[in-house]
Amino acid sequence: MEISKKVSASKITISELMLPSHTNFSGKIHGGYILMLMDQIAFASASKYSGSYCVTASVDTVDFLNPIEVGELVTMKASVNYVGNSSMVVGIRVTSENIQTGKVKHCNSSYFTMVAKDASGKNVTVPRLVLSGQDDVRRFCNALKRIMQKKEHEQHQTKFDHNSPEVLESLKQYRIEFDL
Repeated sequence: MEISKKVSASKITISELMLPSHTNFSGKIHGGYILMLMDQIAFASASKYSGSYCVTASVDTVDFLNPIEVGELVTMKASVNYVGNSSMVVGIRVTSENIQTGKVKHCNSSYFTMVAKDASGKNVTVPRLVLSGQDDVRRFCNALKRIMQKKEHEQHQTKFDHNSPEVLESLKQYRIEFDL
């Protein structure tokens, strides 16, 4: 019998106060620190959903939309948006809140592909995904669209001849010199 779970079985929320030790040289919260937290919540969401240890396979587009300041409360929400055989796409939304004014900013959204593993490191099958509402359906369809675009891009890259005369000629418009 195949196991199924609702998206709600994967939902995780974490909040953390941003400290001076999390800053970069410009005094804003370091993007690498936010990425580390995102990886942690993606792991937690995928592991909670699958019941297995999970590893990060890829990270799709991380756009830092707004800077995060020291003293702001960062909240990350994650849930599984799509499942394959052993992989899951976890959507993550990052917001920050100025706890004195209550102003909330959307700082980042990203998608982590996580893979469930057994104790010996082999991929394991994850439960099928049950979509329960319009948001679940929208997120699932958007994940499918990103997966298809990624596959199309990979096919284009393998067919693309970087050394063709047409490509080399078109690169001249960028004022690049070649020493081939």
